[in-house]
Parts: sequence; C-alpha cells; structure tokens
Amino acid sequence: MAMTSPARADVLGNVGQQLDQVGTRLGQVGSEVGKKIDENISALWGFLGSSQPETGMLMPVEVTPAVRLPVSLQEKPTEQAKLILADLHISYTPPLREPPKPTWERGSKFLYCVEYARSLSGLAIFGDAKHWWDRAKALYARAAHPVEEAVMVFSGSARLTRGHLAVVSHIVSPREIRVEQANWLNRGEIDRATPVLDVSEKNDWSKVRVWDVPSGQYGSRTYAISGFILKPAQQLARND
Repeated sequence: MAMTSPARADVLGNVGQQLDQVGTRLGQVGSEVGKKIDENISALWGFLGSSQPETGMLMPVEVTPAVRLPVSLQEKPTEQAKLILADLHISYTPPLREPPKPTWERGSKFLYCVEYARSLSGLAIFGDAKHWWDRAKALYARAAHPVEEAVMVFSGSARLTRGHLAVVSHIVSPREIRVEQANWLNRGEIDRATPVLDVSEKNDWSKVRVWDVPSGQYGSRTYAISGFILKPAQQLARND
C-alpha cells in the first residue's frame, strides 16, 4: 500500500532532525579536538620557553647567517693548529712584542735598588743585594736563566760592593732582557726598561753588560750574576 504524502513528510522530517543532531554532535567533537590541539600547541611553546604566536600557528624559525670575523680578530693559532702547520712544512712564528726603550726618572725620594726590587717583586728578603741569592734558597724558587718578573741578583764586586738587584720586565731574546731597577747611576733614580746583555761564554747568564742610558750604548764593564729569584706565584722547578 503506498505511503501517503503526510506520512512521507513525517519520516523525512524525522530523518532531517536526526541529521541535524549528528551535525551538531560532529561540530562539538570538532570544537573539542581543535581546543585540544590549541592546548597542546600552547604547552609546546611553554616548554620551549617562547610565547604563543598570535595566529595560533607555529612560525618558521629564522636562522642567523654565519658571521666571519676579520683576520685580526680571530683567535691565535692553537697547539693543534701549530701541529697542522708543521705537517704542511709551514713554519709558525709567534708574534714578537716590541721591546720598550730605556728611560730613567727621579723618584719622590732617593731610592736604593733593594727597596725598589722588593716593592716590585713582593719578595720578603732583606739585607744587602749580594746576600739575596743565598737567603732565597730556602724561601723561593731560583733559576739560572731570566724569567719575567724575577729578581736578577748581581754578585758583589769592586764596583758593586754591596751587589745590585733588578727586576726582569721583558725578555727580548735568549741573550737580551729588559729590567726595572733603581740607583744604577748612583743618583737614587728609577731606571726603566734597561737593556741587559748576556756575555757569558756558555750563554748561562753568569756575566752581563748593562745599558748606559746617558751614552746610549752598553757599558764596557762586565758584571757577575748569581741568578734569578722567582716570585711565589711563578710555578717553575727549583734550580739550585
């Protein structure tokens, strides 16, 4: 028996109502899924320590281009770099410091070599300069060759009856150094960057000549050297 028009309309109405309910449910599910996605994205940005983009979308990360420093600002060659240069038979020459020029000046008072060397080095040794070498034996490390900031001890002589002290400030070469000293000209003055030349036959710094500032050349006299007394902070094997 054929369905009448009112009955067909009721069935279609029920079907449409059910479809509307299904659509509403799907919309709710989609909204919940979207909300969960937003929450996960927010949590991810919080974990990474960044704020969430206003658009709610992950933005591409901008990559900073590499910057190459000028040659003058790059780090000095390391030991590994030196080895590589050696393998390639290319010599590596470390940069040399320009030695300072010798000068002298008058202090606020008459200075002796002992008090000036003690103030520069911090060594707690007293008495005439010629006795410093022996008195340092049980107190400080000693060396036969110059070390920067070490105290060079001149042995007593006819001219230096009480000896002399100078502090090494610059090593120019294996046979030349610069020293800071006082009263070398017997005027109580401060002598800065005074050149000292090793003239010993065995290059053992047992005999030296000292620069004469007034004449602008090395003096003719030769002086005996006991050795070099190191500061406490200078880690060097004891050389007795």
